[in-house]
Amino acid sequence: MNLLTKYILIKYLRNFIIVLVSLELFFVGIDFLQNFKEIPASANLQLLYLFYNSFFTLTLTLPLSLVFGWILTLILLIKNNEFVAFLSVGVRPKNIYIPVTLSALIMLLCLIALQATPLAYSYEQKSKIMDGEYFTNTKSDIFLKYNNHFVYFKRFFPLEKRAEEIHIFKIDGYDVVESIVASKAYFQNNRWYVLDAKITSKPKLIDWEVSKVSVKQERFLHTLEGFKPKILDNVYETKSNFSIIDAVYALVLLKAQNINTESIRASLYYQVFVPFFIFPIILIIFVSTSINSRFFNIAQFSSLTIFFTLIFWGIFFMLHKFSKGGVVMPEIAILIPLGLWFIVGYFIFKNRINHY
Repeated sequence: MNLLTKYILIKYLRNFIIVLVSLELFFVGIDFLQNFKEIPASANLQLLYLFYNSFFTLTLTLPLSLVFGWILTLILLIKNNEFVAFLSVGVRPKNIYIPVTLSALIMLLCLIALQATPLAYSYEQKSKIMDGEYFTNTKSDIFLKYNNHFVYFKRFFPLEKRAEEIHIFKIDGYDVVESIVASKAYFQNNRWYVLDAKITSKPKLIDWEVSKVSVKQERFLHTLEGFKPKILDNVYETKSNFSIIDAVYALVLLKAQNINTESIRASLYYQVFVPFFIFPIILIIFVSTSINSRFFNIAQFSSLTIFFTLIFWGIFFMLHKFSKGGVVMPEIAILIPLGLWFIVGYFIFKNRINHY
């Protein structure tokens, strides 16, 4: 790493951290003050609420902070005549923006990696704390299809990975060939273990003289392999988010059941692809700056670039909500506009970079 790259990175990362911390404190602080009366009095739960809310806010503030930190860095470079000094001694423009772009890429990849962990459920966890359901989370009357089974849970406990009053119906085509009824079941080793199950089986060939229904009791059996509680919980809660790993698993699982996966695809695209919308903005802002501080209007530059960034962030956020609600297909609402934005950004950057 040469001296120029080190200098620019230190300046940029310092400004980025200042902006990120400021936005985090603002959003988390406002949210905490608004919901303070609804949050339990327990100090531990309040700290957990702040922790989960901080990460949830981070998914929004980090991409914006990467752009705002770059805007602040450019303003300081131009105001102190450092920008024109770099160019006058033969520094190529790419030596200025490439280190910033790579560092922003690394931080976005770290954010995406964190969203593949249980931290992706931060919004759900903070909502449970506010509703007093952090330690007791229960769903009721869940009925879903899984492969060649229809599954009904009277009561479902996602955190404890168990269910009560279970009815499992095995189907063959349009016929119910077997039913399993039990009072309890729990998930372990990627499968469900059913206790004290009553198994009723229908004969494949029905003959009124010899055919009979088979009924037997099993104290312990396993079934529904791969039917994960977290996937089950989030599929049932249509407004829930997914971690990236769970989203991929749910996508494969539900696609095999011929179930609509638009909401899952929308969440996955938003987590993995949408944060990269900042890169065309970073490059366009760079080629739109004035080299000479004498002709540089700081107020106009900062207000326009911030407004420009927020507008595009709002557009992609709105498209995400439309696709998640099933109004528009996720590929049309997210991937195509994002691809077009990269193409437009590339041509704008290519045409204006020649002025340096």
